[in-house]
Amino acid sequence: MTGSGSGARADPGSTANPGSVADIAEFEDIPGTTVFTAQRSRKGYWLNQFCMSLMKPENRSRFKVDERAYLDEWLMTEAQKQAVLARDYNAAIAEGGNIYFLAKIFASDGKSFQDAAGSMTGMSPEDYAAMMVAGGRSPEGWRSIKEGR
Repeated sequence: MTGSGSGARADPGSTANPGSVADIAEFEDIPGTTVFTAQRSRKGYWLNQFCMSLMKPENRSRFKVDERAYLDEWLMTEAQKQAVLARDYNAAIAEGGNIYFLAKIFASDGKSFQDAAGSMTGMSPEDYAAMMVAGGRSPEGWRSIKEGR
């Protein structure tokens, strides 16, 4: 541990550190789940800033008039821009988008979280809602990508 008192934190070089690189790498082994890490936050910074800009009505209007031109004002990668244009939220998450920031896009389109989540799972909004009301996805089944189980 470094420091003392309530501000103490684990040594980043320690193998026992619950936030170590080894532990973070394990996040990549969760099928169907993308954990929003600091690395993803850095990758998606401008994508997420663009999303936040949609909170202002004048920016939403400019985006709706010419989506591509508005996106080109941001220091986003082409893959990030294409994910937005296609409304491919899974691709946007893979490019560093955070679902709570991406919500500004689907809200600008008049869509709900249920609509977006349904599209991300390949389900209709109604089927997605029914699954969630029934308790969500089963914890049984595929639990590890690398172990194939």
